[in-house]
Amino acid sequence: MTNPSPDTPQREPTSEGVARAAKKIAALLPPTPLLPLEVGGATVWCKAESLQPVGAFKIRGAWHRLSDMGEEERAHGVVAVSSGNHAQGVAWAARRLGIHAAIVMPNDAPAVKLANTRALGAEVVLYDRPGGEDRDVISRALCSERGATLVHAYGDPWVIEGQGSAGLEIAEQMERLAGGSPTRIVCPCGGGGLTAGLALACPDAEIVPVEPEGWDDVRRSLEQGRIVPVQPSPPPTACDALQTPRTFPINFAVMKARGLRGISVTESEIRAAQRLAFNTLRLVIEPGGAAALAAIMTGKAATDGHTAVVLSGGNVDPAAYAAIVAKPSHD
Repeated sequence: MTNPSPDTPQREPTSEGVARAAKKIAALLPPTPLLPLEVGGATVWCKAESLQPVGAFKIRGAWHRLSDMGEEERAHGVVAVSSGNHAQGVAWAARRLGIHAAIVMPNDAPAVKLANTRALGAEVVLYDRPGGEDRDVISRALCSERGATLVHAYGDPWVIEGQGSAGLEIAEQMERLAGGSPTRIVCPCGGGGLTAGLALACPDAEIVPVEPEGWDDVRRSLEQGRIVPVQPSPPPTACDALQTPRTFPINFAVMKARGLRGISVTESEIRAAQRLAFNTLRLVIEPGGAAALAAIMTGKAATDGHTAVVLSGGNVDPAAYAAIVAKPSHD
């Protein structure tokens, strides 16, 4: 059976759902490290989601969603939309659960993400992102034809709850390592799945979504109090994981209720953050995964010794990444 559109979800995500997702994920995967990093004289706690089995936090929401499916739903398979990280999360969970997964991916997605998704056994359905094809239209048509379940990358209550499990891990780790819960969690933001999940998981922490300039529709939506899409002809960005045209009501409702405020960062600031993560933490972080760290480095996001930052993914093109880390830090 197909899921409702993300515009009209069948239920709302809850903090109780986040807790349930966290228990499921803890039974399956070890927590990712929380690493201290000195930035501007303050300690920032870096959640290394790049070290997940699929190289990104997306495995959390995918596992929570697919493992909650009934036998009839599993028999009809799932359809997902993704530039690569959600694709790999869904493919990983589907293979483990014996579910057929079809992933709608842009034809300009990084080759490493396309290859990894196929290697995990998923069917890849390409669409022309530069040509303006709508991935959501394509995915819904596939669901209708096959009777499959749509597992949206961010507009899904299970996915939001699953991503929020990272927040519960951060809170537990900071209590032990930093002597108290996080006052602030800075995170990369595409459609708002991770942001909304963290807002549910950590109600006492300030959640700060960070987007690349020109793709900061969530920031503008929060400022205007209504969902606004990415403006026409957005600039090119290396942050393929954050190229979402707009957030969905299910995500926006959570973010708006918490009164969140967003931040945007430049491509050069993101490259500098990638280099910092490599040079100081010895971590390979993709551009979208480094956006939140860029906001910390530039002072756009405040730090107080109890600030956490999510390094959300590490799936990079080797040649492009090597060129970035080899350049001077001021680039």
